[in-house]
Amino acid sequence: MALTEVSGNKTFGGWQKVFSHESNQLGCPMKFGVYFPPQAEDRKLPVIYWLSGLTCSEANFIEKSGAQRYASQYGVIIVNPDTSPRGLNIPGDSDAWDFGVGAGFYLNATRDPWKTNYRMYDYIISELLPLVNQNFNVLEGQQSIMGHSMGGHGALILALKNPGLFKSVSAFAPICNPSVCPWGIKAFTKYLGPQDEGQWSQWDATELVKTYNGPPLELLIDQGSSDQFLSQLNPENLVEACKSSGVAAILKYRDSYNHSYYYVATFIGEHVEYHFRHLN
Repeated sequence: MALTEVSGNKTFGGWQKVFSHESNQLGCPMKFGVYFPPQAEDRKLPVIYWLSGLTCSEANFIEKSGAQRYASQYGVIIVNPDTSPRGLNIPGDSDAWDFGVGAGFYLNATRDPWKTNYRMYDYIISELLPLVNQNFNVLEGQQSIMGHSMGGHGALILALKNPGLFKSVSAFAPICNPSVCPWGIKAFTKYLGPQDEGQWSQWDATELVKTYNGPPLELLIDQGSSDQFLSQLNPENLVEACKSSGVAAILKYRDSYNHSYYYVATFIGEHVEYHFRHLN
């Protein structure tokens, strides 16, 4: 599959690049960022995938997280996709900030008019990962995943639904139990249909962890204590589900931090180091 380099900027000895390609899964052009640390010039490196939250594109993480400094320090590649299909002009896809464009929720929609294009789960697993493995100097199979808010939800469900695929998973302020919060209920109802059809639990980390059956996995959940959206996130629900199912979970509360990228940028170095340890 052909890749087009959209931009490249030297930073911390490496290169922050953005690529575009035609997505077969989503039926539209998609962009994703790749940070190549200086070590990538002469050897293969492990990869950390980052999934962003509601309203974000690939640009937010690149411009606001400060992760490049730590990727350069530890010698890891960071890949960050967009959060939804774009430019399709599906009726209603741009009517609200918490649904449609910028709000793909990392699932495969099953309802019209979303099911043909809103397939972010398959895009990442079946298209983006192979694309990265085939085109860049990466250690295939040596990958971890992290994300923020809706992207934290995405990181958790991708790790839980694909046992052993990711060496580690972490999430900043993730939507831990979307089946019971307004953001998740809205998205799931439109993308998947009514809850009684039984599909919601397939895309909810708190439900998925109850039936997890794979290699040992630890969920690192990072949460600001002053998060203005904390009532939407329900980290305790996920931690309790982990206890009952025997899956390891770490919940770190950060005193006075909110939901913003100021919070993410403060602790992103800890997360990169955490994944580096698991990848090596």
